[in-house]
Amino acid sequence: MADEESVKQNTDEILEGSSSGDDNSHVNGDENDETAKTFKDLGVTEVLCEACDQLGWKSPTKIQVEAIPVALQGKDVIGLAETGSGKTGAFALPILQSLLASPQRLHTLVLTPTRELAFQISEQFEALGSSIGVKCAVVVGGIDMMSQSLVLAKKPHVVIATPGRLIDHLENTKGFSLRALKFLVMDEADRILNMDFETEVDKILKVIPRDRRTFLFSATMTKKVQKLQRAALKDPVKCAVSTKYSTVDKLQQYYVFIPSKYKDCYLVSILNELAGNSFIIFCSTCNNAQRVALLLRNLGITAIPLHGQMSQNKRLGALNKFKSKSRSVLLATDVASRGLDIPHVDCVINYDIPTHSKDYIHRVGRTARAGRSGKSITFVTQYDVELFQRIETLIGKKLPAFPMQEEEVMMLVERVSEAQRFARLVSHFAV
Repeated sequence: MADEESVKQNTDEILEGSSSGDDNSHVNGDENDETAKTFKDLGVTEVLCEACDQLGWKSPTKIQVEAIPVALQGKDVIGLAETGSGKTGAFALPILQSLLASPQRLHTLVLTPTRELAFQISEQFEALGSSIGVKCAVVVGGIDMMSQSLVLAKKPHVVIATPGRLIDHLENTKGFSLRALKFLVMDEADRILNMDFETEVDKILKVIPRDRRTFLFSATMTKKVQKLQRAALKDPVKCAVSTKYSTVDKLQQYYVFIPSKYKDCYLVSILNELAGNSFIIFCSTCNNAQRVALLLRNLGITAIPLHGQMSQNKRLGALNKFKSKSRSVLLATDVASRGLDIPHVDCVINYDIPTHSKDYIHRVGRTARAGRSGKSITFVTQYDVELFQRIETLIGKKLPAFPMQEEEVMMLVERVSEAQRFARLVSHFAV
């Protein structure tokens, strides 16, 4: 219950706009300044503007417009932005510009909550910095320490790490230190702290220079993040592009009320009806993600699971298959629900309703990204009504029902039960 209390408390803070009163705020409300800006207008140097162009970044996103000029002035930044808002670019461009001005090894440390997000940030740094020869190292769990030590020994410019594994290297890898660090970035800081990495973060703050620049990015301003901000940042400027806890405007959100035993039939029916789209389907457990993936495959739907019990290589393989569109359905647990930049998700389905309402925001943040439109459909069974009402309260919207033909769904019962038996059998042998 205490956890629920703190979620509610944090939500209240966010809904009040959570101004902590100890920073200069740059809040970009509703499209006030509609003048289209370019990266050049923000002060980004020519070579990096060209890199943005090659990546297909035509114009900066809201958080980039807010944060880049402030960062280029040499200030610490707190960026409050929802997922899919282009925040990696908001910190990567100023850092690369600083590297260009004074090249240095072990120049920047980026802390992230998950392995996948670390790889993704590394990809963006390398893509933006390819013409200037930027070298990155990803330091995360699930990959052996020895090969990481060899990469760190080459002294890359940027280290992207999860807190636990970074501490392992700081304590055990000879010759590796961050004493000359110029920039610290904490991405998805609220999530780093929610995953109980607080002691690791404190340890890291003790072994890096006090005289450095710090960027803290977070989807939400929780009490823990405010505390971290006070400990780690100097006179930061707050750049917020969404002061309320909101879901993107171009997202069409629906629910379907379903008897729990027919969940699979409804899922197959929706996938058939919206065939040709790409989907992320969120399940609450690894087992369920695996089971539903097997069931769908048995019915000829190209589905692939992504969850915490898979090895790092398998996870990255699954992500790449989905990104390259050779699979159109990704079955994921909440491990994948934040920070994954999968550009082309047309529809998010909450097969299992999230128990924390906040996770709903992050799950549906996988679609309708960067100005595109998208759909989300949440399955609500007889056991989920209270959780669903909480979600509606949090986002301040009553969601419409997704139109379904019940007779058509029921025609699938036989085929789906056969596929369920198959999935159970295969899971049983796999175990």
